[in-house]
Amino acid sequence: MVDLIRTRFCDSYGLLVTGAVGLTGQAGSGPGAVVGVLRPGASVEPDFPGKMAEATRAARERKPMPVRFQLVIDCADPDRLARFWAAALGYELAPPPAGFPTWNDYYRDLGIPEEDLAVGADRISDPQGHGPPIWFQVVLDTKAVKNRLHLDIHASGERTDPIETRRQRVDAEASRLAGLGATITCVLSQEGLDHYAVGMKDPEGNEFDIN
Repeated sequence: MVDLIRTRFCDSYGLLVTGAVGLTGQAGSGPGAVVGVLRPGASVEPDFPGKMAEATRAARERKPMPVRFQLVIDCADPDRLARFWAAALGYELAPPPAGFPTWNDYYRDLGIPEEDLAVGADRISDPQGHGPPIWFQVVLDTKAVKNRLHLDIHASGERTDPIETRRQRVDAEASRLAGLGATITCVLSQEGLDHYAVGMKDPEGNEFDIN
């Protein structure tokens, strides 16, 4: 099944993104490809809802299949967070699509105006292709409450390793990320519990754990 996801771009534009292989657009194809831009007040083709309903019915008759996805993190400074999380996850700044020197050149080709373009990097990816790509989206809203979704970074090693060894590895990684701009918020440890973790926040206050 092909899912179309409408998401905000700089609070003003909607990007139509493919969620599975099978949809081809002028701007790209395959999972995560941007296939169109919805300007404010614009609408999709009249028979779009009918096509989506038909695709949904067909999908219900087939066995569900895993889909590829990208993670989107709202932020004020995408370049800062992109570089932090690339270092935290062993990712790299995502290369722009083929034929475009930069991501902003790609966005311009989609019709995004200059005032809505980010300064610096705003996407990272796993160089080995295993993890999902991450897009850091500029939003005007400030973070007000605890995230309902967070990342756990596994740094302790195997469960069969001694708890003290795992603790040292977690503390070392927490210290490294604190040096990159993260904040240590708590230590998750309890007497008799064979588990150790450190709670942290990234440079814009998004919660994550090292365990």
